[in-house]
Amino acid sequence: MVTYQSMSGYVSEAISVMNRSKMVLVTGGAGFIGSHLVDRLVSEGYAVRVVDDLSTGRLENIGDHLSRGSVDFVQGDIRDSELIRKCVDGVNVVVHLAALTSVPFSVKNPDLTFDVNVSGSLNLMRSCVKEGVERFVFASTCAVFGDPEFLPVNENAQVNPISPYAESKLLAERYCSGFYERGVLESVVLRFFNVFGPRQGLSEYSGVITRFVDRCRRGLPLVVYGDGLQTRDFVSVFDVVEGVLAAVRSGGVEGEVFNIGSGKATSLNVLAKAVLELAGVDLEIHHEKPRAGDIKDSYADISKAKRLLGFEPRVTLREGLKAIV
Repeated sequence: MVTYQSMSGYVSEAISVMNRSKMVLVTGGAGFIGSHLVDRLVSEGYAVRVVDDLSTGRLENIGDHLSRGSVDFVQGDIRDSELIRKCVDGVNVVVHLAALTSVPFSVKNPDLTFDVNVSGSLNLMRSCVKEGVERFVFASTCAVFGDPEFLPVNENAQVNPISPYAESKLLAERYCSGFYERGVLESVVLRFFNVFGPRQGLSEYSGVITRFVDRCRRGLPLVVYGDGLQTRDFVSVFDVVEGVLAAVRSGGVEGEVFNIGSGKATSLNVLAKAVLELAGVDLEIHHEKPRAGDIKDSYADISKAKRLLGFEPRVTLREGLKAIV
């Protein structure tokens, strides 16, 4: 029996016999969110298979599991039909995290974004149907809402994607709904808000917290696109993983869509000042013109996830920032 203690304070003892009869495939499982989910699944006694093309994921994120043989790893592309069919063979649950997730990248590369996020997801779903997968948990995004008319935004709000990335995720959501309504695949859609935490990669397309922390380390001014008054719902990766795990094993949630966020709004100006304070540095905040595809304000109504999944965020933004800074 294994005990897992995460930063969020969740502790659970795995019922080994029950969970080891379940095989979970995590696409993108060597990445930021995926590797934390793999940690959690292994601690719960699930058999875990990971498929990742390692374009952004890193083997060191799951290195301990690989060295112990507690995870089955396959390097490959979710658009590869034959490879995915083999990966899905014998799997009970699929958690689909693999995607191109950057809004700016999608604006520059819309065709590739749709190919990976839509065609790749459809390829995976078809294999799940053929192999009799019991549940398909799909990681979507709050970006499908665009600039919401009302805040906090709930799952029934009008969707209005304003970037190719958001469009691709919404289309994949609709495939999930279609497969579920035809009675061939139990799907659960999770709309992640702004996830942050350890192992978040650094690149020109990184999330704002990662970029802020990196610039603090290098003694460079923090860059905010727009006036900085725009708000985001920043949610710890540890809390997100608990939401995913609940979607894996909760009954009666098939065909549902859930917001996974903190339920709190934070402006980018407030975020930048908090990072500077925690880093103990005195740097300027530079404002540049807004980027195409960026939304103005967003934060989640998470009452549905609380009610049906038992989801309860526990890591505050400040606690999460401390762990990174």
